[in-house]
Amino acid sequence: MIKRALKHTFSLLNVDHVNLGSKWNYRNVISPYYRLYYIDAGAGEISDVTTTLQLEPGFLYIIPSFTFCNLSCQSYLSQFFIQFFEESSDGISLFANNRSIFKTQATAVDIKNFSRLLKINPGRGINRSDNPRVYEKNIFYKEYQELNNQQNMATFIETQGILLQLISRFLTPEIFKNQESNSIPVKILDAISYILVNLHQNLSVTYLAERANQNADYFSRLFQQYTGERPINYIHEKRIERAQYLIVTSQMTYSQIATHTGFENVFYFSKIFKKITGMSPGQYKKQADLVNF
Repeated sequence: MIKRALKHTFSLLNVDHVNLGSKWNYRNVISPYYRLYYIDAGAGEISDVTTTLQLEPGFLYIIPSFTFCNLSCQSYLSQFFIQFFEESSDGISLFANNRSIFKTQATAVDIKNFSRLLKINPGRGINRSDNPRVYEKNIFYKEYQELNNQQNMATFIETQGILLQLISRFLTPEIFKNQESNSIPVKILDAISYILVNLHQNLSVTYLAERANQNADYFSRLFQQYTGERPINYIHEKRIERAQYLIVTSQMTYSQIATHTGFENVFYFSKIFKKITGMSPGQYKKQADLVNF
């Protein structure tokens, strides 16, 4: 019997059914969580840096976390939406190599899953304010996580099951460019876990290799083989992902965020942030604040 461990779990943030109009028109949206839509009426459009998709009834759409996108509706759009966080045992997102928006035709089971998820998780819409300056804050993320913690076991398992079913609709060979690899060595998994927990610390390839009792060059090659990234690039990407989250959800200054994410100073932090995201922290903050859901 072949055992295949499930490395990815998902934590519900919001689920609701909404009717949208022409005010739903935002550019350069980016969030630390996933968005999943089922359109049941009307029309709209979403796009990322390479793809533009029409929002039309009878289809599912997914926007992975940390994916730049534009959202628009010229007249009327009716949609179910789900927002959720991802966790993985190795720190590598399921969509790490697929940071794009995707579309697939909905089935009767998909529609029932959206309705069921909304029924067993009432009151999980964005109901305090449409302004992300209000609702995209860490305090509210913690509030929704506490609601997940309060779910009874049956609801918790069913919620996970529905999210997994809906996500699986986008993992077909026709849609998803899956990059399967062999089982990641324990020493590399340990290094990844250590990096994610200690982003604020001074992380060097030499130190990580010493922890793994390996030569630095060999460790670096092995790390790249199983993650697709050299250790220093991986560390930078994870630090910037954490910084993006803090910019959106906290009131920390850029200097505080730089320190919290392990950069020696705000100037180097800004340099790496722009290299990875294509914009400065200030531009990123401005774009995030302009979004009004």
